[in-house]
Amino acid sequence: MSGKVWKFGDNVDTDQIIPAAYLVTTDPQELATGCMAAIDPDFHKKVKPGDIMVAGNNFGCGSSREHAPISIQGCGLSCVVAKTFARIFLRNSINIGLPILECAEAVDAIKEGDEIEVDVAKGTVSIKGGKTYQAKPLPEFMMGIVRAGGLMEYTKKKLAAAKQ
Repeated sequence: MSGKVWKFGDNVDTDQIIPAAYLVTTDPQELATGCMAAIDPDFHKKVKPGDIMVAGNNFGCGSSREHAPISIQGCGLSCVVAKTFARIFLRNSINIGLPILECAEAVDAIKEGDEIEVDVAKGTVSIKGGKTYQAKPLPEFMMGIVRAGGLMEYTKKKLAAAKQ
């Protein structure tokens, strides 16, 4: 996947990712209108499908609301690369099929507006016309969940395969 970078700092919590006022729905397209609204109210209007979110340490800290990664996915962002993720955000992202990678070295080098390419399976982050950085790839079972489109679809496929 490749796209334009939208970069954020450290300790971006779930209230900043999707403010409580937007939590009246679970529809990804509706949640997208509140994505990052606490930081930039027009964020959802600027993002193009396939763009990539890049952030600092402890991204997604705060409450355990699944709405946060859903709003990011609903905006059309293809993945999130951060220095580190809050544990619950990491699991919620995988569970809904939002690809994420931790790669501090790449985050330090990437600037807002850069074009980057991310290969989640290989764990690589490449700046267009620049360097490629190696992140720790997601474990295969997590990649299976992401590839399936989330935990529910992954489970449905596993159950269907077990019946055959």
